[in-house]
Amino acid sequence: MAVLAVTAVLSVAVGAKSISPSVVLDALLHYRPTDDDHLVVHTMRLPRTAVGLLVGAALGVAGTVMQGITRNALADPGLLGINAGAALLLVVGISVFGVTSLTGYVWFGFAGAAATAVVVYAIGALGRDRATPVKLALSGAAVSAALASVTTAILLSDSDAFDRLRLWQVGSLAGRDAALIGQALPFLLAGAVLAIPCGRLMNALALGDDVARGLGQSVGTARALGAACVVVLCGTATALAGPVAFVGLTVPHIARAITGPDYRWILPYSAVLAPALLLAADVLGRVVARPAEIQVGIVTAVIGAPVFVALVRRRDLVEL
Repeated sequence: MAVLAVTAVLSVAVGAKSISPSVVLDALLHYRPTDDDHLVVHTMRLPRTAVGLLVGAALGVAGTVMQGITRNALADPGLLGINAGAALLLVVGISVFGVTSLTGYVWFGFAGAAATAVVVYAIGALGRDRATPVKLALSGAAVSAALASVTTAILLSDSDAFDRLRLWQVGSLAGRDAALIGQALPFLLAGAVLAIPCGRLMNALALGDDVARGLGQSVGTARALGAACVVVLCGTATALAGPVAFVGLTVPHIARAITGPDYRWILPYSAVLAPALLLAADVLGRVVARPAEIQVGIVTAVIGAPVFVALVRRRDLVEL
C-alpha cells in the first residue's frame, strides 16, 4: 500500500508541465478554476491517476486469474490476445456503428475479449499436447498480430476514428474525465465481485484437475467463473485506457514471490501492485521526453518485454 500511495502522489504531482508541490497541494485543498495550474491538477492529473488505479487493478487481477485457471505462467490478457480482441471490436463499435459512450462500446469490448479467448484457446488446444503454455503463447501472439492488422486497417480507412483513437490504441491514461470513470466503475466492481471466490477455486486447480475434482471442485464451473471475470475486467480496462500489455503478466509473479502460492493472497497483492506499476510507468512516460509524453502502453511494453524473456528462460515454461 505504501508503494501504491507513493506512485499515486507522484502521478498527481509530476507531469510534463512543472508544477511545484506547494501549488499541487494548494490545488487539492483550495481549488481555483481560474488558476491554470489548478486546472491541470484537477482536470488532467487527478482523473489520469484515478484511471491508472482502476485499470491497473483490473489488469493485475485479470492476469492473476488467467494464470490460475490455465495454470500457465505466461498467461496475460495482452500476450494471449484478449486486449487485442477487445480493442478490435471497440474500434468497430466506434467507427462502424458510431457508438460514443463507454456504456455503449464496453459491450463491444466484452464481446471481443470473449471471442478472442475462445479462438486462442481453441488454436492452442490443437494437437496431442493440448493447450500447453508454449502453444497458448504462440497462438495468442499470432491472433494478436492478425487482430492488430485489422484494427489498423479500419483506423487508416476512417480518418476521424483514427484521430480519436490514435493515442488510445497504444494504451493511454490521458484525456479521460470523471464521467468516463463513473461509467466504467460499475463494470469494474462487477469484475471484482467475480474475482472474490476465484482465489479459493484457483488453489484447488493448482493441485491438478483430478485432485480438484476429488476435493469436490467443479473444474468447468471454476474456469467459467474465472473466464467471466477476465472478460469483464479486460473488456472494461481496454475500453477505458486502450490495450495495455504486460501488466497482467508481470505483477502476478511479483505478488507470488511476496506471498507464496496461495491465490487468496496473490489476488489482493496483484490488485495493489499492478496500479502502482502502471502509475509509475505513466509518470516515467511524462518526464523522459518533456515537453512531449510517451504513452503508458509503450512504457509498459518496454518494461514488460524483458520480464517476459526472463520468465521464459527461468521457468522453462513450466505450468503453475
